[in-house]
Amino acid sequence: MNVLFPALCDGSPTPALRFGDRALSYGQLAAVAGPLADRIGGATRVAIWATATLETSVGVVAALLAGVPAVPVNPKSGESELAHIVADSAPSLVLAEPGADLPEALAALPRVDVEAAEPPEGSEPVALPYEPGDEAPALIVYTSGTTGPPKGVVIPRRAIAHTLDALADAWQWTADDVLVHALPLFHVHGLILGILGPLRRGGSVHHLGRFSADGVARELSADATMLFGVPTMYHRLAVEAGRDPVLAKALSRARLLVSGSAALPLTDHERIAAASGRRVIERYGMTETLMNTSVRADGPEATGTVGVPLPGVYVRLVDDAGQPIETSDGETVGEIQVRGPNLFVEYLNRPDATAAAFDGGWFRTGDMALRDAGGNYRIVGRKATDLIKSGGYKIGAGEIENALLAHPGVAEAAVTGEPDEDLGERIVAWIVPETGPDAGAPPSAQELADHVAAQLAPHKRPRTVHFLDALPRNDMGKILKRELHV
Repeated sequence: MNVLFPALCDGSPTPALRFGDRALSYGQLAAVAGPLADRIGGATRVAIWATATLETSVGVVAALLAGVPAVPVNPKSGESELAHIVADSAPSLVLAEPGADLPEALAALPRVDVEAAEPPEGSEPVALPYEPGDEAPALIVYTSGTTGPPKGVVIPRRAIAHTLDALADAWQWTADDVLVHALPLFHVHGLILGILGPLRRGGSVHHLGRFSADGVARELSADATMLFGVPTMYHRLAVEAGRDPVLAKALSRARLLVSGSAALPLTDHERIAAASGRRVIERYGMTETLMNTSVRADGPEATGTVGVPLPGVYVRLVDDAGQPIETSDGETVGEIQVRGPNLFVEYLNRPDATAAAFDGGWFRTGDMALRDAGGNYRIVGRKATDLIKSGGYKIGAGEIENALLAHPGVAEAAVTGEPDEDLGERIVAWIVPETGPDAGAPPSAQELADHVAAQLAPHKRPRTVHFLDALPRNDMGKILKRELHV
C-alpha cells in the first residue's frame, strides 16, 4: 500500500501550502485534512468546487486520505456542462470554501465547507486514516469534450504516485524544492503536478492565485526553485524578461522552468534563454495518462521536444495501419501510443469509449509526433486537428506555427487544414499581428506565405491567411482550433 503523502504522517513544521499570505505546514495540513477525511469517509464520491484556494487543496488531500474519489469541478463550467458532470459522476456531497456561491447543479447536493484555518498551537497530533490500495480510484477528472459531452477519466492512486515519482527522477525533484505556479486546480497540471507533486516530495508550493510576472519574479527572487506554467504564461514572461532585468535575474535563479499543456513556441524558448540564461523544459501528458515523457533535468538540451519516456512508461509511434514505427529519423510522423502504470482505469460509465481508446494494452493518444536519434519526441499536433494531409504530404501544424511566430509581425498563430479539391487539404493560418509600440505595419498574407516557404518548404506555406484580434483559448491556454472558422 502506497501512502501518497508520507510527510503528513510525522506532523512536520515544514511549510507545505501557501496561497497569498495564508499557509499551512505539514503538521497543520494533517490537523485540518485529517478530521475532514473522517467526516467525509464513506461517501461514494465528492465534488470539489476547485477554486485556486487553500480550501480546494485541503479538500482534495482530505478526499485522498479518506479514499473517497474526488471530482474537481471547474468554477467556469457552463450550466449544461456542469449538469452533465454532476449527473454522470453522481457525487454524494460537495466540498467548497465557506461562503462560495455554488451553481444550481452543485447547490442541490449536501455541502461541507472546508475549513483551512491554522489549528491552535499545542493541538494534539491527528491520527490519519488508513489509505486504500494503489488501484483505488483517486480522482475523476472530466476532459473537455470535442465531439460530445466531457468524459470522466477515472485516475487511480497508482497513476498519481507513479507519475510524481517518475518526475522526481527526471527533474531531480526533492523536499528542498519550493514550487511556484498559478495554474487552475481542476486540471491535472495544476492539481496533480502543482499541488500533489510538492506534497508527495515533502516540499512546498506557493500558489500565486492569479498569474503575474511580478508574482513570479517575487517568488523566484525569494526561495522558490521551480516554476510550472503554460505557454501563454511563458510568452508573457519572455516578453517582460526582455525589458525587465529584475524578472530576468529571478528566472535565472530558478533550478527548473517547466512548461506544459501545449507546445511552447521556439521564439519564447529563445527569448527566455537570451534574457535569463535558463532553458525551459517541456513534458508531455494527458488527463488519461498523466505524464508520459519529459526533457530530463540531468539530460542533454532538447529544446523543441517533450523529451524521452519517463521511467516505467512505454511510448511508441504507430503508422496509419497501426504498425509500430521503428525509425528514429526525426522525420517520420506517427501516432503516440502509451502503456504503463501511469494510465487511467476507465472513462466513467463509458465502456464503449474505454474499449475504443486502447489498442491491446496501448492507449491511443491521438497525438502525432516525430522521434529523433536521441529518443526525444516532438509533438506535431492532434491527429484530428493538427495533422494536415496536403498534396500527398503529412504536415504538422506545429512546425508551421513556429515558423509564423518567428516573423516579427506575428504575435500569435494557429494553423488548421481545410478541404481542398486539388490538394486534399489546404493549409490555413490564423494570425494575431503584433501591436506593440515597436510593431511596424502588419504583414500581408503573401508575406507570411513566402516567409514560411523560405523557412520550411514551399508545400508547407499557408494558402489562406485570416487576421484576428485574439485566438480562442481554454483555461489552460490551449488554442481551441474547433472554434476557428469563418
